[in-house]
Amino acid sequence: MTTTAPVRAAHVSARGVHLSFGGRPVLAGVDLVAAAGDRVALVGENGRGKTTLLRVLAGDLPADRGQVRRTGPVGVADQQIPLGASATVGDLVDLELAAVRSALTRLDDAGRALAEGRPDADDAYAAALAEAEALDAWDADRRVEVSLAALGAVADRARPLGTLSVGQRHRVRLACLLGAGHPVLLLDEPTNHLDAGGLAHLTERLRAHPGVVVLVSHDRALLADVATSVVDLDPSADGRPRVYGGGYAGYVEGRRAERARWEALHAEQVAERQRLADDLSAARNRLRDNWRPDKGHGRHTRATRAPGLVRSVHRRQEELAAHVVAVPPPPARFTMPELPARPGATLLRADGVTVAGRLARPVDVALASGDRLVVTGPNGAGKSTLLAVLAGALEPGTGAVGRAPSVRVGRLGQESGPPPGGRTAAEVYGGRVAGPGLDELGLLDRYDAHRPVAELSVGARRRLDLALVLADRPHVLLLDEPTNHLSAALVDELTAALGSTPAAVVVATHDRQLSRDTASWPRLAL
Repeated sequence: MTTTAPVRAAHVSARGVHLSFGGRPVLAGVDLVAAAGDRVALVGENGRGKTTLLRVLAGDLPADRGQVRRTGPVGVADQQIPLGASATVGDLVDLELAAVRSALTRLDDAGRALAEGRPDADDAYAAALAEAEALDAWDADRRVEVSLAALGAVADRARPLGTLSVGQRHRVRLACLLGAGHPVLLLDEPTNHLDAGGLAHLTERLRAHPGVVVLVSHDRALLADVATSVVDLDPSADGRPRVYGGGYAGYVEGRRAERARWEALHAEQVAERQRLADDLSAARNRLRDNWRPDKGHGRHTRATRAPGLVRSVHRRQEELAAHVVAVPPPPARFTMPELPARPGATLLRADGVTVAGRLARPVDVALASGDRLVVTGPNGAGKSTLLAVLAGALEPGTGAVGRAPSVRVGRLGQESGPPPGGRTAAEVYGGRVAGPGLDELGLLDRYDAHRPVAELSVGARRRLDLALVLADRPHVLLLDEPTNHLSAALVDELTAALGSTPAAVVVATHDRQLSRDTASWPRLAL
């Protein structure tokens, strides 16, 4: 793409942005500046406002306080498809290329005006030409076709969107955005539903984008390959978001140091408060003991000391009251429950299993305690189908699946099911398990734990799903794209826990960083 002045002028900024929903702060004092060539990653635990901030930057949601500025046309890939089921792939292409179509129309109109010698036609034609060149408008449809092919998306423009899967629709939309030439790209979880080839294409296109990119992603490999800076929306010691330079590596190191300082400062303030409380308790004990005279002598001396002891108690009470632990406690870390092992036994076995139209090649799997397996393959190869068969949720067309007596198998699907009525996360969790408390796992904060499941963010729902699977203390864990919708910090903690649990673990994933982190695990390629 030719980098012309309008693209070089692309700019997005947020200054002191605050936003609350229902009285609960979601964004608190967010600062962000991105110019052409900047690729800013928004990270943070689920529910911290990453998607909300993208909507604010796009102009779809007004902030309660603060300033937001944008220069240049904006392309947005959020988690909702803007057209209904009856619309076609071509309709979606036309919608996302609307700016390109308009630019070419204005150029045609300006060209006719120039040919007719109308007043000011020269300036109008120059402006229209600059706009079309900035979008590289003549090549937009070809770029869309290239991205459709690279992302494995449906290219038939007459195909109704209602006949496509959720993943297929998102791939079509992403291909359109990558081809449209928008100077500003705002992307929400763009790697969802992409296989290895699609991920490589997305990475290449984002690195080559001459304008501004602001993205939310759980894909640590994409962030490491693309991000030039990171805005961390997680809580901090002073409650304000942090901005880290140096790309994703700079964020990881900076966050680690920030967390260590936070924990040390909080521990120091808590220890000081405990010291003051101990001093008050000791002063009260001295007052009590000295006010009670020993039998037979010294009553006057001890009585005259009593007012001084009373003043000491009052002073220590005032010191304790004045000492406030100003630094909030750091967020809880994920804690994997102790999962059971059954040494010497084959826990789960599949022999020659296939499923018509979904898992073509016969697959054999045998799992014992402590076994590890990564299932790989392109979209449609049957990874999710295999995990469903192993879990007993789907009958194989051929072959057989057997499990040892009393073996518990836990499966985490790719997406959450429908919410269970009006029940809260704590009610859903407490009604199913007698394992560790929900707060012990460190997956949901108190606020989300007591909200109706239907009101939780996609990421918080995913955390609840994981909590329910783990709380049943399975002997075998089957995890289908476990990094979907989870924060990078949680994924790091989960990955470390999976490496050490005595349970058998099977992971199906496209996540490149998770694949790197599990490089020593056996592979099953479908």
